[in-house]
Amino acid sequence: MTAAVSKGARPSLRHRLADRGFDRILLLVLPALTFMLVLFFYPAVYGGVLSFQPLGGKGGPFGDYAKFFGDPYMRESIWNTFRIALPAALFNVLAAIPIAVRMRGRVRGKRTMNTLLVVPISLGTVLVSEGLLTYLGPRGWLNRTLMGLGIIHQPIQLVHNMWGVIISLIITGFPFAFLLTLSYISGINPKMEEAASTLGAGPWKRFRYVTLPLLAPGLAITFCLTFVLAFAVFPSAVLLGNPAGDSHVLAVAAANAAFQQYDYPMASAISVITAVFELLVVALVLALRSRLYSGSTAGGKG
Repeated sequence: MTAAVSKGARPSLRHRLADRGFDRILLLVLPALTFMLVLFFYPAVYGGVLSFQPLGGKGGPFGDYAKFFGDPYMRESIWNTFRIALPAALFNVLAAIPIAVRMRGRVRGKRTMNTLLVVPISLGTVLVSEGLLTYLGPRGWLNRTLMGLGIIHQPIQLVHNMWGVIISLIITGFPFAFLLTLSYISGINPKMEEAASTLGAGPWKRFRYVTLPLLAPGLAITFCLTFVLAFAVFPSAVLLGNPAGDSHVLAVAAANAAFQQYDYPMASAISVITAVFELLVVALVLALRSRLYSGSTAGGKG
């Protein structure tokens, strides 16, 4: 009787979910998913809808977009953002590769160096920008040292222009790119390079034909994340750059529209434009990564 009851009893919820291919561990994602929905997805959707509701209904749903692209000064902010974000992101990723290759093994002082690299990230962009104003300014330590040594006769203008912004992005972005690259390259089995070495491949050939193809997918992700961080530059563009001139980036344009002109639909439109350009670059990099990876796989099979 007991066996019959147990045999005919309804399975527990856990077993029913397991039969449908659902793992209960996925329920742990719910708090993070709720957080994302409330603090990211909803504001993003709200801002996107608001961008199609210009003040006074001028120009129809796409009035603010037409106004943005029709204004040369506003339109130039796209170019300003790219010429600041792209060089900074490329430099951070390319400079991180040789250092990560050297640091992936047992190197003396490795833990100390990794700790020091975390410091710029923990300080934040605002504090780094304030420090660079003192260091790179016309009467800063760098210019006074160079002038005292007779190397230069007048201060080098490294602040209140795009160069100060780029330097700030490199200081705050390089540790992020380096630590990501180091984590990716540490996951590559060194025995593959040892095998290439036994076949007569030198250090450069081992890196080019073994390490780099395996590292390329991780480098693509690192570049995308570094580029997105640099593309959203705002504090350093205001503190170190010239927000009315060559550092008038998209984030500054959106902030001016929101808090100076109180035109929140226009600010939302600029934010949407910023997101679109970011996604285009990320999609291009990921597509190129997939193409190169599939090409290398096909070549390897051939």
